[in-house]
Amino acid sequence: MRDLAWGIAATGGIARTVGAVIAAEPGMRVAAVGSRDLGRAAALAAELGAESAHGSYAELCADPAVDAVYVATPHAQHLAVAEAAIAAGKAVLCEKPLAASVADAERMVRLAREAGVFLMEAMWMRFNPLIRRMAADPRFGEIRSVHASFGFALPFDPAHRLWAPELGGGALLDLGIYPFGLAQLLLGAPSEVRMTGSLAPSGVDAEAGGVLVYPGGRRAIVETSLLAPYPNSAYVVGTGMRADIQAPFWAPSRLVLTGPSMETEVHELDPADNGYAGELREVRDALAEGRTESHVMPLDESLAMMGLLEAARAQLS
Repeated sequence: MRDLAWGIAATGGIARTVGAVIAAEPGMRVAAVGSRDLGRAAALAAELGAESAHGSYAELCADPAVDAVYVATPHAQHLAVAEAAIAAGKAVLCEKPLAASVADAERMVRLAREAGVFLMEAMWMRFNPLIRRMAADPRFGEIRSVHASFGFALPFDPAHRLWAPELGGGALLDLGIYPFGLAQLLLGAPSEVRMTGSLAPSGVDAEAGGVLVYPGGRRAIVETSLLAPYPNSAYVVGTGMRADIQAPFWAPSRLVLTGPSMETEVHELDPADNGYAGELREVRDALAEGRTESHVMPLDESLAMMGLLEAARAQLS
């Protein structure tokens, strides 16, 4: 079987990080890099051992040597790149969040499903082996509470992508998706969202925190911020067991499980087996099996998350 050939759309930090994982993963290679700046594309292509560099995302998606496109552009550009890749019949792994809005995400999913092309949100937290172990452990009993935070202090700069509305900025889309995503994974869809927070001068959400309410009194306490440092850890409490997830909880290297009828368990991550590798393997396996959606990160859950983040954002002032 030949290697799965990836095209990387964009040249920023996450593109470089995931590109390096692709280059190191058996059975995969980076075939091409695309950017609106050909020089930057060529530099990253050389770094990752790719054969080609393209000065536009359209050229990257049209490259016949590319099997799958990893979209690593700012959020507001996800739809346009994914649309071009889907039209070219390329599988798409799109960096989280899936899009900058519910409308964009719905269009992306509709296009992929109509074309029968694989599409998945690159929510690497879901592919971390410790997170997967925890989510599948029946010893929790009924999970009653999830607490998670992700925040840091970032000086306001209207040109920075996290503060710029035209680039899909704000704490919720970039950071908040992780605590909200942990709650979604473990508790499902909330029946009510109660949020407070504040907006930046540019209009994006600077911080948000509150409660996701679930049937039977279950809850998730979630916080995200670009204004102040948070613990960036998480804990999960069930009727039979508790999990403490060290920072960064979305990419943990250590998980501690405790309970009234068990010895404390400490689980540590194999450094070679992180969430990035897991999501790439999911794309490879899905294509080999003829699947157009992921079992681990289903598109309906990506759409539900976009709706949840928009609902949270609407409550801020």
